[in-house]
Amino acid sequence: MAGTFALRVVSPQGNVLKDDVEFMVLPSEAGELGILPNHAPLIAGLNVGVMRYTKDGSTQRLAISGGFVEVADNQVTVLAETAEPGGMIDLARALAAKERAEKRLSMRTGEIDVRRAELALRKALARISAAEDEAKQH
Repeated sequence: MAGTFALRVVSPQGNVLKDDVEFMVLPSEAGELGILPNHAPLIAGLNVGVMRYTKDGSTQRLAISGGFVEVADNQVTVLAETAEPGGMIDLARALAAKERAEKRLSMRTGEIDVRRAELALRKALARISAAEDEAKQH
């Protein structure tokens, strides 16, 4: 099935992406969600993870941290809590955030908010994955 659909990614910081793409995969709450042109209408919650999309045969990645996706009329709108293109992520900073989160989780004292540390770790891992995958392509 050839063709494209309009993809728009928005975060509280503003428009992150607006383009016509051929395919995309999102980290939904129910698992990975693939979308092709002319997909059935859909609204779904998103998890922390890496969103992938293909344009002109090239795959790009964004680290996202939750939100929602709406699919309707050959248009996909992603409303993300955060969304960072893989090529824009500071890998050293993401690795440092991962180490801090792992250290907090290993201490597990009463002062540590475990859920917050786990979320920080998941976000750092998504950012690292998006950045490393992007670097491999270039």
